[in-house]
Amino acid sequence: MSVPQRSAEIVVLDGGLGQELHRRSALPPSPLWSVQVMMDEPELVETVHLDFIEAGARVITLNAYTATPSQLARAGRAGMFDEVHGAAVTAARAARERSGREIRIAGCLPPLVDSYRPDLTPPQEACLADYRRIVAAQAEHVDLFLCETLASVAEARIATVAARESGRTVWTALTVDDSNGSVLRSGEPVAAGAHAALEAGAAALLINCSRPEATADALPTLARTGVPFGAYANGFVSVDVLEPGGTADVLEARADLDPEAYADHALRWAAWGSTILGGCCEIGPAHIAELARRLEAEGYALAS
Repeated sequence: MSVPQRSAEIVVLDGGLGQELHRRSALPPSPLWSVQVMMDEPELVETVHLDFIEAGARVITLNAYTATPSQLARAGRAGMFDEVHGAAVTAARAARERSGREIRIAGCLPPLVDSYRPDLTPPQEACLADYRRIVAAQAEHVDLFLCETLASVAEARIATVAARESGRTVWTALTVDDSNGSVLRSGEPVAAGAHAALEAGAAALLINCSRPEATADALPTLARTGVPFGAYANGFVSVDVLEPGGTADVLEARADLDPEAYADHALRWAAWGSTILGGCCEIGPAHIAELARRLEAEGYALAS
């Protein structure tokens, strides 16, 4: 029996690069997370990128999530900004070349100080200056920008503005309250974050690094905007235990979110109209492979 053909192609993203690197690395956890692994074991970053590509990802994101001026300075590595961003570009490009596929590379504009803590966001002008610095380091090497894990309206607006100044396509991803997916982690409505990102020039909207259940609550708001939307959730039990500057080892992975269970969530998002799907922290290559397999089995066309 043939499966029905769906009208829109699904773009499959990679998964949680940082957590996958820590799982494979022999190094102890660091406040710089995956950036520290890249500095000490650069070949491992290329390998994980390639594993996500082979699993079905057609967009991979630079391993630069903690390579913001603020986070590098806090770790005593402020002078390594250019070196770290260069290494992230080198690893992604090498993985794409090894794959032999038409893979798009996304630049990474994360929270500048800490994930999930919009209360620590610097003033607007300082934010814009730092995001512009990151964009300048990445723009000529990437196909699009992914502004991700943005927990407030201000973060969403400023990151998107800086990314759009490059002339590249921008996808903006918001992170929501894990107990109430209708609001950002700042407490502001998801709709307000989406509106700010669209006004600033975002071409697509996503929900990321939130529990799949909260992600599902937020997606109808994105669907009403009329632009392409999607999601890439995390697999953490809770992020509440993570302190500013903390390390990933304090975060516990859910035992009930294996590849099949994660794909179940993502297939529901696809049924609601999501056309950009992947995974965030604790979602590895096996999850992405199962997601791609299930999408094709359900009759979705995957973007090549």
